[in-house]
Amino acid sequence: MNLKEISRAKLPTIWGDFIIIGFEEISTGNSHIALIYGMKKIYKTQIVLTRIHSECLTGDSLFSIRCDCGFQLKSSLIQISKENCGILIYHRQEGRNIGLLNKIKAYTYQDKGLDTVEANHKLGFAADERDYTSCANILKKLGILKIKLLTNNPSKINILRKIGINVVSRIPLIVGYNSKNNKYLNTKAIKMGHIFK
Repeated sequence: MNLKEISRAKLPTIWGDFIIIGFEEISTGNSHIALIYGMKKIYKTQIVLTRIHSECLTGDSLFSIRCDCGFQLKSSLIQISKENCGILIYHRQEGRNIGLLNKIKAYTYQDKGLDTVEANHKLGFAADERDYTSCANILKKLGILKIKLLTNNPSKINILRKIGINVVSRIPLIVGYNSKNNKYLNTKAIKMGHIFK
């Protein structure tokens, strides 16, 4: 398994006390984190509430409303804490894995009228460059093989199933719709198959 745990610590938040675990991909040095709520319960729970959240500096930390990422992150942590058991994997592949600076370049094209998929293609990337292998490896390393996944993205479910994670059910995560991100969300639905019903 191309993954090693680096360290773990307590992480108190406004939604409760999580355990934060840092992981590193051995071959690349790339890092990801897992936030676990109810550490003792997680090993006894057969189907674990799970969110795989791809890094979005602009939405998660700078409160941008041109996407729904920050809203999804907050909602996921709230739902996990209410469940008293769950995991959020913070998947550090910014901008669907094109990187922060390329994401800003994509924003420039979007400001000129392109949608997110067209902007990625203009920069020479696929619509979605993410690789979820590290996320599956984190779940396996923690002994989590059955999950209920917080997502609107059916392809994420299919990918996880192909790499050995049993996604038992999908829980919709429809939050943050506004006038600044309606084109972004419509593109997700029409071109990327996301479900917003």
